[in-house]
Amino acid sequence: MKIKVGVFFGGKSTEHEVSVISGIQAAHSLNKDKYEVVPVYVTKQGDFYTGPELLDITEYKNLDALLQKAVPVAIIRDREKVLLYKYPFGLFKKPLNYLDVILPVMHGHLGENGGFQGFFEVLDIPYAECGVLPSAIGMDKVITKYVLRSAGIPVIDWYSFYGHDWLTDEERLIEEMENQIGYPLIVKPATGGSSIGISIVHNRQELKDGVELARSMAEKIIVEKLVENMQEVNCSVLGDSENAEASVCEEPVSTKEILSFDDKYSNSNTKGMSGAQRKIPADIPEEQAETIRELSRIVFNLLGCKGVIRIDYIIDKDTNQIYLNELNTIPGSLAFYLWEPKGISYTELLDQLLTIAIRNHQKAKSLTYSYENNLFLSGLQGLKK
Repeated sequence: MKIKVGVFFGGKSTEHEVSVISGIQAAHSLNKDKYEVVPVYVTKQGDFYTGPELLDITEYKNLDALLQKAVPVAIIRDREKVLLYKYPFGLFKKPLNYLDVILPVMHGHLGENGGFQGFFEVLDIPYAECGVLPSAIGMDKVITKYVLRSAGIPVIDWYSFYGHDWLTDEERLIEEMENQIGYPLIVKPATGGSSIGISIVHNRQELKDGVELARSMAEKIIVEKLVENMQEVNCSVLGDSENAEASVCEEPVSTKEILSFDDKYSNSNTKGMSGAQRKIPADIPEEQAETIRELSRIVFNLLGCKGVIRIDYIIDKDTNQIYLNELNTIPGSLAFYLWEPKGISYTELLDQLLTIAIRNHQKAKSLTYSYENNLFLSGLQGLKK
């Protein structure tokens, strides 16, 4: 009997369309002799749909028509099974399908911030992703920096604040950024991705404009010092706490000062991140590449990651200093293109991810979650009467 894989994609995120591309790409790459794909499309409103038509990328040109064909569902755990029911429920409630394991391919804030991961934990089903805590840390660029710097991992200097602080204390924040970091700066939504909402600024007016853009996309804003003579290098890690392997390093090719959304996605039609221009391996000395790979393995284990992640680095070419820039706990196209040079196809990568998910779920079920002491029989005190 084939293993039923719920491939989740879409979601309430500015990276919704990117997620759809990556999700469909992953679904078509699964080993059909071993797995049966159950697509689960999450709309921008947070509704769930299933149906084979969701795996045809051309259908998304008319989303309203697509959703008329697909089936709205609710996902419920019933004893030992995670079931999909047509929603709203009819008089005679009968499941449409069931899931054995979940492959989340949901990029962006509400796909990678730990929320859906917590939902999968509550469903008590294996899922091929980092987990709640690593996802939550990795999605918030400010928290990421605090955690990594405390562990001795080099990160670029930053300044962060909330949008409401900007509205009430704009001048003070500007002066502190200018004095503590200084231009040029990069302004980002602290919980965004895919280079959406990012601005490079060289003066006060550009800073104000950049903050307004970032503030429209996230409650928290992060401002970093721009490394002017930089080289961007990415590395992926695959595995779990027992065994973590680093991929080859890549060097994304940018048409601007920093890698843009268009560089990543728009120039590659429907190939997702795998269609972006890049140099593999990155044009860096092998000693530097090995340093990045080792840093990547350290961070992967430090955060307790599982599955596959991609870590983005910036190299200051004037000093050769390597900085960890961002964590991607559900990387675009699941970073499969970084594993092909090591002889691992996308199909094999997905098989490894699902195997890791099932194995770690079985390990978690062997842990003790109850303490054999019946408080109700021992006499409770301190309760209100």
